[in-house]
Amino acid sequence: MPNTKQLLLVISLVLMLFTNASGKKRPVDLVYPLLDAANSRWFYFSSATRPFGMVNLSPDMGVDGAWDSGYRYNRDSIKCFSHIHAWQLSGVPVMPVSGDFKGHLGAKVYGSKYSHKDEIVKPGYHSVSLNSYNIKAELTSSTRVGFHRYTYPKGEKRYILLDLGTTLGPCETKLGYAKQVGKTSIEGYALMKGTRRRPKDTYVYFVIEFDTAYKQFKAWHNKKLIDVNEEFKGSNGGVYVEFDNEQDETVLMKVAISYVSIEQAKLNLNKELIHWDFDKLVNDSQDEWNLWLSRIELEGGSEKEQARFYTDLWHALQGRRIISDINGKYCDMTGAAPRIGQIPLNKKGVPKFNHYNSDAFWGAQWTLNTLWHLVYPEVSEGFINSMLLMYDDGGLIPRGPSGGNYTYVMTGASTTPFIVSAYMKGIKEFDVHKAYKGMRKNAMAGGLMSKAGYEHNTSVGGGLQYYIDKGFVPYPNPHKNNGYHNEGAGQTLEYAYQDWCLAQLSNALEHFDDYKMFSKRSQNYKNVWDASSTWMRPRDVEGKWLENFNPIETHHGFVESTAAQSTWFVPHDLHGLFDLMGGAGKAAVKLNQQFLIADSHDFVCKSFKADRFVNTQRKNTYLNYGNQPSMQVGFIFNYTGRPWLTQYWTREVTERIFSDLDPQNGYNGDEDQGLMGALAVLHKIGLFEMNGGAGVNPRYEIGSPIFEKITIKLNNDYYPGNQFVIETKNNSSKNRYIQSALLNSKNHKQFWFYHKDLIKGGKLVLNMGDLPNKQWGTDLDDL
Repeated sequence: MPNTKQLLLVISLVLMLFTNASGKKRPVDLVYPLLDAANSRWFYFSSATRPFGMVNLSPDMGVDGAWDSGYRYNRDSIKCFSHIHAWQLSGVPVMPVSGDFKGHLGAKVYGSKYSHKDEIVKPGYHSVSLNSYNIKAELTSSTRVGFHRYTYPKGEKRYILLDLGTTLGPCETKLGYAKQVGKTSIEGYALMKGTRRRPKDTYVYFVIEFDTAYKQFKAWHNKKLIDVNEEFKGSNGGVYVEFDNEQDETVLMKVAISYVSIEQAKLNLNKELIHWDFDKLVNDSQDEWNLWLSRIELEGGSEKEQARFYTDLWHALQGRRIISDINGKYCDMTGAAPRIGQIPLNKKGVPKFNHYNSDAFWGAQWTLNTLWHLVYPEVSEGFINSMLLMYDDGGLIPRGPSGGNYTYVMTGASTTPFIVSAYMKGIKEFDVHKAYKGMRKNAMAGGLMSKAGYEHNTSVGGGLQYYIDKGFVPYPNPHKNNGYHNEGAGQTLEYAYQDWCLAQLSNALEHFDDYKMFSKRSQNYKNVWDASSTWMRPRDVEGKWLENFNPIETHHGFVESTAAQSTWFVPHDLHGLFDLMGGAGKAAVKLNQQFLIADSHDFVCKSFKADRFVNTQRKNTYLNYGNQPSMQVGFIFNYTGRPWLTQYWTREVTERIFSDLDPQNGYNGDEDQGLMGALAVLHKIGLFEMNGGAGVNPRYEIGSPIFEKITIKLNNDYYPGNQFVIETKNNSSKNRYIQSALLNSKNHKQFWFYHKDLIKGGKLVLNMGDLPNKQWGTDLDDL
């Protein structure tokens, strides 16, 4: 008779076999990386990468431009495989070729035809056949090392080229250097030329190792093959290695990178990838992704709905990249010359956090503030410490750094709500007093708010002094400057919200004079309200309203938006906005009319659906869920006392624009480094935060979840509860209205509940129906 341990082992094996036999897919197996791949920007699509990986390895069909480049599903040829797809950064393009070498003739010539029929794309893995060369290419990675497996045709000449002269995504390769090391390694760097947004040239160092010795190391320059003696340095050139065609058909290649030095790239390689087991690394990558994605478990819904959900969640962990090495060294580019910095180490000698490359957090108050702070609080904490590291180095908390450079992307101080919200939710392993000092500096003359988008050399485009003196930013801006997005009314609204966030932290830290000052400034939104037109409206430097005003004309005083869209950008004082509009009832009617109009064009300004093609002139719409300014509008109805309209319209938006699962559709606009993916996740689990969670006692608003059961696993290093469950009864596309709710078995009549209650663990049960319950969530005191 078996003992207890043996019996438990048998039971465990039986359960494993049953689970495998059931065919239940893991979250990582449900992810569809090709979602929206026909429209993806340079920095977004990356298949062979880890969460926030320094290496983002994937095929590039386009190699010129920040938008129409990188992986483009509808193009018929692959130009190269490059290792960095980041905000304003690229680097290290390689390509395996066979037959007669033509790599010196440029990517348009040496690129290869391919077919999606021969392509496999998964998180952490990409396989494709290069039909022009009859080569099977497979890609995977660790965090800082790309790993390639190339299978060549028998008997053909076999090469791997490294193009050190091409334009790659948003930037040109200004200079390249490569050195032969023995017969199995190459090391060097690419100097990526500065861009309009990242003005300083940036070095990308690399070390390449092969499992097979190459017989020749060669180069080209200005499209001509040249002889070299173990090294090449120059512009508009590259190197390639030739392998013996009598050897094994498969060649393995590792490519490690660093922004610090060749030695650091070598360290990243030796610490992260010591073996040559390609399949093991693929499995490791998928296991890591699965751990991240499994923080939210789903029950109910179709497989397609679950697949789209986990793809959205995967997107929310993409785009923003690690730029520090495994030992915590990084390149500080904030000064006149590059400087090598060191992230503090813990007692085990491990860096306390990573340094990150990131586009703006513009719109993150309605997306990452909720998703990351709740599900991945350690990520939020790491990003904040990274921002403070840059504050130490360069004197400003950044909006969106690139390779250690300031880029001054977008407007305002969009990281302020992110930092304040994290602190209010108990994420506090950072120097909050330093953070406050930095955020306060950004909100004063000479700080980040003084700069408009990409304004590197002046500090007037933000119009901050006008905002402080007059209570609004004028449009047009009367000063010449070097920035974009000089959209005074939109800037005023953004600053007012960010001032409110900083006021909350001022109060929490007992800076009461600052609290009064920033609270007063947070009311400046009222100075661009025009009662005669019933819209927010730009004013010139004399205070006169913009003439020939059209509320749906984009980029006329509003950042990437229209007056109709941006009028609702008062997330910190909706009831004050409603008072301007004549009360909550009139506000609800006005917003509902905008939704009814936007319903005719799927709530976006551009839809890629073949049967409902929409491309409104110049993005002139009342609402646009294809970009950040309209992200919050569906949840405003909660505050008007009409939560059933929140439930109705957010479901419509979800079904119409966040439900496709194909390469041609997905976000119908600018995904922007996971912001739209995060918004889709929040819609589908039915949680939102109108003020970005920056209040002293943060709370979640309830929407209309699409699944029967959603289990959020809480990180016990930050939150005491083990999990929080959202369960729906009688839920369907038709039954989208909340009839009643229970929070931890008690009747719950509010459309919101506190963060402090959620993190203790528990359950929210929503009973759904096909007709609105106009008594639930409408109590005036609760509003």
